Amino acid sequence: MAAQIDARSACSDDTYVVSDSASVVQSSAAAAAAAADADAPAVFLCGHCRRPVGDSRSWAGSDEELNQILLKRVNENIVIGKEPYVSCTPNEPGCLVVNLTCHGCGSTLGLMYTSTPKALDFKRSLFCFGVENIESYVLGSADQQMAAVNSEERPVTLEFQDIIEQQMTKIKSLAVTIGQRLLEIEVDLQSRLDIVMHV
Repeated sequence: MAAQIDARSACSDDTYVVSDSASVVQSSAAAAAAAADADAPAVFLCGHCRRPVGDSRSWAGSDEELNQILLKRVNENIVIGKEPYVSCTPNEPGCLVVNLTCHGCGSTLGLMYTSTPKALDFKRSLFCFGVENIESYVLGSADQQMAAVNSEERPVTLEFQDIIEQQMTKIKSLAVTIGQRLLEIEVDLQSRLDIVMHV
């Protein structure tokens, strides 16, 4: 069995890991990175409030067994939990993790592994998002459409705002016209009433 030294440049203290599975991890991560570079960039969004949380430029790989994507960096819309706890899933024995939550809606989107056994060292200090908790959008894909949501959940875009403002202007104009017409009718009725009273 040949062992390979895998330098983890993402760690601040230049930690080196000796592992038989490092070449497998490197080759799958390299293949995923090459595929991500070949494709158009993607933006990852919170699956609940649709805030952007990261993009494919920080892609570190995926874990198909746990249905996770791994990112090296995220933006300020992700809150990293303060209290680590021991993961209770059978696939992650003895892992110390913290929750990754959305700053906007507070939904738990994934985990960050702070301590792992040797076999899971490739996940340590990466942002691991559950695929079921996020959505993605490929930049430049005009054929994609946003999922149908009810009007309370629809995000306000500039185009949507312009349409609303146009409708509001029409409604104001109609209200002013109706108000003027009612005033004319009231004046006419009042003058007829005054004539009847004086006769």
